[in-house]
Amino acid sequence: MARFDTSGLDALVAEMEQAGELAGAIADEMLIAGAEAVKQAWQQAAEQHGHRDTGAMIASIGYPRGPQTVGDVKSIDIYPQGVDGHGVRNAEKAFILHYGTSKRPGSHWVDTADAICDGTVIPAMAAVWESHK
Repeated sequence: MARFDTSGLDALVAEMEQAGELAGAIADEMLIAGAEAVKQAWQQAAEQHGHRDTGAMIASIGYPRGPQTVGDVKSIDIYPQGVDGHGVRNAEKAFILHYGTSKRPGSHWVDTADAICDGTVIPAMAAVWESHK
């Protein structure tokens, strides 16, 4: 659902490559810091768009595990986890709220979340790197 722009990350990646840390523990820590920034943006955007009923879906936004490597790319999936009291997946509710249905238009709230986290993800990741230099 969500993608964010990595402009500005190139210089940081080059510096990490020189230090030999691109695939190390610091890189994982940086990804987790970035994931936290995205998580907070998703929660903020869901609130802004009025998607609070019980608050369970918003509270469930997160990531189920640390960084995963697929091919040469490390990533963390961020989305609403689990199910509500009726067995409906929170990720399904988020999808419907974002895209809508034939009877109700979507709010595209994840696009708002992407805009919110645009200026926070890279600084959060860079702060981790700077703390280890």
